[in-house]
Amino acid sequence: MTAELITRTCKILQLLLLLRLLLLLLLLLLQKLLRLLLLLLLLQLLLQKLLRLLLLLLKLLLLLPLLLLLLLLLLLLLLLLLLLLLLLLLLLLLLLLLLLLLLLLLLLLLLLLLLLLLLLLLLLLLLLLLLLLLLLLLLLLLLLLLLLLLLLLILLLLQLILLLLLLLLLLLLLQLLFLLLLQLL
Repeated sequence: MTAELITRTCKILQLLLLLRLLLLLLLLLLQKLLRLLLLLLLLQLLLQKLLRLLLLLLKLLLLLPLLLLLLLLLLLLLLLLLLLLLLLLLLLLLLLLLLLLLLLLLLLLLLLLLLLLLLLLLLLLLLLLLLLLLLLLLLLLLLLLLLLLLLLLILLLLQLILLLLLLLLLLLLLQLLFLLLLQLL
């Protein structure tokens, strides 16, 4: 009877040691999973801040084309005014054919106005190119925002999977404790 009690006590001690080792392994695994979950949360916060910065930059870039369009309209008005001035100067030239000095001055004014027109046309072309570049930049920013949103979704899925793993480990731990209680009883 004493030998049977000793063997039973040895078995119970072995079971307790095995359960202790299993509990230590489960605690280590829970610690690793919690660290990974914290890292994922930090990465999610960083991505959210980057997304806010990109949204702010997108708003600024949406305001900039409006200003460029206003500048284009002003340049078009200046062009119309210069064209009107040219027409008036041509009429004056037709009326003042007899006066050579005035004719020369008007020709010089015409040349200056033509140069101004050329400069304004070049400015218009440059502004159109800037608008095209801004549109391309907006498209790139939109693509980057979509990629960031996909990354955030993937991070959320990983967090859900980690939470499910934590729940499964807790259930396993409860089951092991329940088995230990059954063995002791």
